[in-house]
Amino acid sequence: MIKIQKLVRPHMKRITPYASARNIYKGGDFELMDANENPFGMYNRYPDPTQDKLKAALSRIKKVPPEKIFLGNGSDEIIDLLIRLFCEPGQDKVLAFTPTYGMYKVCAEINNIKMIEEPLSSDFQISTPALHERFNDTSIKICFICSPNNPTGNSINGKDLKYILRTFKGVVVIDEAYIDFSSKASMIKYLQQYPQLVVLQTLSKAYGMAGLRIGMAYNHGEIIQLLNKIKAPYNISDVNQKQAIAILNAFKNNPSTKVIIRERKRLKSALSKNGSIKYIYPSEANFLLCKVNDASSIFQFLLDNGVVIRDRSNEIPNTVRISVGKPEANNKIIDLLKAYNETESTIS
Repeated sequence: MIKIQKLVRPHMKRITPYASARNIYKGGDFELMDANENPFGMYNRYPDPTQDKLKAALSRIKKVPPEKIFLGNGSDEIIDLLIRLFCEPGQDKVLAFTPTYGMYKVCAEINNIKMIEEPLSSDFQISTPALHERFNDTSIKICFICSPNNPTGNSINGKDLKYILRTFKGVVVIDEAYIDFSSKASMIKYLQQYPQLVVLQTLSKAYGMAGLRIGMAYNHGEIIQLLNKIKAPYNISDVNQKQAIAILNAFKNNPSTKVIIRERKRLKSALSKNGSIKYIYPSEANFLLCKVNDASSIFQFLLDNGVVIRDRSNEIPNTVRISVGKPEANNKIIDLLKAYNETESTIS
């Protein structure tokens, strides 16, 4: 079994976390005179630094004990903290499978950490035979895997994820931002078996709370304790915590996710009949990656007609990524791309 403490940067072990009286104070009728707050105003009190109520709400839904949950100001904060916790600047590296979510590289570069980019196969899967040399490099401390992957939309094969967990001697971060749209099970069920596993999820996608910026990390426990040690004390605002708690406590099922999955299927069916779209990649996310004849032309045409999509040609030639919207928005893009195709057919 991997010893997490051996992976942590030495000085991080010596850090004394910021001490707040609110870490101890919980409820009760107290006069709060400890934190130099303004006694007047609607939002005059600092938020709960331990986020216990929000963790309890998530624990109820995700079936993970609160002590195995870390909350960040979006998943991006957690990615940054993990890199700072385990990677020595100018010395250590992280590994990611590309094309993938761009913030792994951004956070690595901000911290002066090199990101090794291992290309995915033609069907956007991990080629495990190519990993032997990578995993022999002891300077690679974190392996980032996005599944379902952004921008491709597919889930990574479960057997390959388990191979990496068994073989890689560092921290394995599986980013499941889009897991609620997938037919695959979450890797959360392996937390107890692999203490080096960190599963990232978010309230931004399936739960419709992107504006609240709340990301979750799930782990066996030791890495959670380390993240709590180095995080900013009040990293999630009081307003955002309370809004998220209210939404989660009212949560019984997620009808919007079912609508998005249904609309994804309908949108794919309609766009597959469009001559300007050469191929639509399989998706288990809330978007479709489309191979097109002219990505920049389609992007500009839709922009001129009030629809914003993403041109991903810098990573995958002549591709665009289309987020699944409400039915009326999907109807609009279907009609616009039909008009675009008819115009292009007339010109050619």
